[in-house]
Amino acid sequence: MHFDISKFYKASFLVVFMNGIRTIQAGKYNSLLASALKGYDEIKAPEWVLFVKSGHGKQRPIDDENFWYNRTASILRQIYLRGNAGVGVERLRTRYGNRQDRGKQPPHFAKASGKILRLILQQGESAELLAKASDGKAKGRVLTEKGKKLLEGIKE
Repeated sequence: MHFDISKFYKASFLVVFMNGIRTIQAGKYNSLLASALKGYDEIKAPEWVLFVKSGHGKQRPIDDENFWYNRTASILRQIYLRGNAGVGVERLRTRYGNRQDRGKQPPHFAKASGKILRLILQQGESAELLAKASDGKAKGRVLTEKGKKLLEGIKE
C-alpha cells in the first residue's frame, strides 16, 4: 500500500487556512467580530451595563464602551471552538471568572456575572446566531448555520 504524503499536506494546508477563526489571533479576531456584531439590531448593550461589575470578584464597574460587543464576540468564538457540545451559562461563568482579591486573606476564584452572560446568549438567540441544543446529550447553546457563516466570514 502506497501513501502519498503530498496529498495529506495539501489537504491539511487547506483546512488550516480556510478557517480564519483558528489562524487569526483571538484578540484581533474578537475585535473584528465585535465590529461586525454592531450591525445587528438584536444585539445591544442594556442601559445598566455601565453601572454593574462583570462579576463579584471585580472591584470596579465596566469602563469599556464596547464591552458588550467584545464579550459577545468572545462568547460566540468560544461556542464555535467547543463545536456541537453546547455551552451554557455556568460554563461561561467559570470561563470569564477571575481571581478575587480578599485583602489579607489568600485570593480565591470568583465566577463571572450570570445575568450578563445569560442576556448575551438570549440576544444571540433572537439574532438567530445561537439556538438551544436539541441533542439529548448536549445542553446549552450551539451555533446555527447563520452564526457559523458569520464567524467563518470574518477575515483579517
